[in-house]
Amino acid sequence: MSDGPPGAFADGIGLTITDVEPGYSRGTLSVTEDLLNPNDVLHGAVTYAMADTGMGAALQPSLEDGQSCATVEIKMSYMEPVRDGDLVCETTVTRRGGSVAHLESAVRQGGTLVARATGTFSIFTP
Repeated sequence: MSDGPPGAFADGIGLTITDVEPGYSRGTLSVTEDLLNPNDVLHGAVTYAMADTGMGAALQPSLEDGQSCATVEIKMSYMEPVRDGDLVCETTVTRRGGSVAHLESAVRQGGTLVARATGTFSIFTP
């Protein structure tokens, strides 16, 4: 992940990273009709992308010059269907080692937890 904004994919789904500090990020997204699956529910890949992007954003500030990070795995659990409205994804780094980091994301709509993710990221020098 670069020092800049999340990129064209995040822009394409309307994801905005609003807060970043070492070990934490917050992203927001407004659900639009083009993000719904054939059952008129938010496609699971959208909430997955919120968590994945949020994890990279939370980890990025702790990287040394020249280092990069990449997703190794993410486990996503979906709790509630989403059909419209606004989502917030908050991510924290739960453990940061020299070459591996573990992270957690919670996606909420208002006060309702709609999805939770845990992830592992590789930290490396290209």
